[in-house]
Amino acid sequence: MSEVKKIATRASYGAALVELGKEHDDLIVLDADLAAATQTGMFKKEFPERHIDCGIAECNMVGIGAGLATTGKVPFVSTFAMFAAGRAFEQVRNSVCYPKLNVKIGATHGGISVGEDGATHQCCEDFALMRSIPGMIVASPSDDIEAKAMVKAAYEHVGPVYMRFGRLAVPVINDRPDYKFELGKGIVLREGKDLTIVANGLCVAASLEAAEKLAADGIEAKVINIHTIKPLDEDLIVAAAKETGKVVTVEEHSIIGGLGGAVCECLSEKAPVPVKRIGINDVFGESGPAAALLEKYGLDGQGIYNQIKAFV
Repeated sequence: MSEVKKIATRASYGAALVELGKEHDDLIVLDADLAAATQTGMFKKEFPERHIDCGIAECNMVGIGAGLATTGKVPFVSTFAMFAAGRAFEQVRNSVCYPKLNVKIGATHGGISVGEDGATHQCCEDFALMRSIPGMIVASPSDDIEAKAMVKAAYEHVGPVYMRFGRLAVPVINDRPDYKFELGKGIVLREGKDLTIVANGLCVAASLEAAEKLAADGIEAKVINIHTIKPLDEDLIVAAAKETGKVVTVEEHSIIGGLGGAVCECLSEKAPVPVKRIGINDVFGESGPAAALLEKYGLDGQGIYNQIKAFV
């Protein structure tokens, strides 16, 4: 069996910016002293005059991005999720979203897979924070192919977009000719009649692995990739809930306020069914190898399988 190709979505972000930069002169990239880590250094190498290093001043960077947007530029503001969604929340809310400015936020190093950087940098609250702001689109890609498509879609969308990318290299799962990306539209990756697994980010590949294990037990799980948490593809989720009768959400984020919260809000109003939220259970992360952390917090294929088995 051939080795599964793995690419970190932060690298996909950097590569996608370069390609977009070749096509669009109005694209400006801002970073906060982390270009090597966020991978915007790729863009800086190609277009040094369109890459602005704002230093360790994330709030200021968002303000600069907002100002550039008022002049017709399309700024991609880049830093770690903890600083983009956390430290700069007020500027994102008041300087970007309130005036509906065309600013894109590329937030890398989200979730516990940040690994050794530890709890201070493992932002598991960004979906909740960004989802709460009116007018903000919130998205998290499952792999390299989806990440590149997402960056392009974000450029084409007029208005604020928050995208979360990861540090850890993850399997490429969308390398098929019929793959189509659209903000706000989920993708059914596997059909099943017994329950629905709704996942995003690196949890999509792990959920597909869990679905294989469940199938061996005679449990057929439908798997849906909800790359856009806001706006949520409510029609798809409601239809799946009605079809299978049970829903499990899986995310590398707190079970409070993220994908699980969004799905529960939707289903409680439109199709009440039992829901199990799998994610970070209202705790902080810790320092350690990414793979070991995902295993400890039950977000690898085996951990997801175990939690679903206990639920069904």
